[in-house]
Amino acid sequence: MADKAVMLAAVSGAHGINGEVRLKLFGEGVAALKRYPSFNDGALTLKSMRSDNKGGAIARFAEVTDRNTAEKLRGTALSVSRELMPELPADEYYHADLIGLPAVDEQDQPLGKVVAVDNFGASDVIEVERPDGKKFMVPMTKDAVPQWNEAGITIHSAFIV
Repeated sequence: MADKAVMLAAVSGAHGINGEVRLKLFGEGVAALKRYPSFNDGALTLKSMRSDNKGGAIARFAEVTDRNTAEKLRGTALSVSRELMPELPADEYYHADLIGLPAVDEQDQPLGKVVAVDNFGASDVIEVERPDGKKFMVPMTKDAVPQWNEAGITIHSAFIV
């Protein structure tokens, strides 16, 4: 798990003329994001960050000194190494922990691998790609996914399409 990157935010555009950027946050807010001094393997060094009072943030990076450079970052995901993230309770996970895991059914029959984790509002949904390239989605609930760990996930057959 240590080599995986965890996406924490994305640059949604420039803010002002001095190189600040607007961020869309994917985690627990500005305070949680501020604990990391740099992002994207050190490519962006955080100088300051504040809430935009709309659920996002305004950030300044040492490498970005003008609006044009800030605009070029639009769409850039901000990530940190998984090993820098706080440990979670046993029943919680980071999306990066699930992506790439092999998926099996209750009889240990291979189903494919987890290729995405989405959240459409109610709960996380995992997307599994079968060996033939077809994909299916399963809610990340105890009923649908009774077991998961670093080695893989088990999906209840009633949820397999």
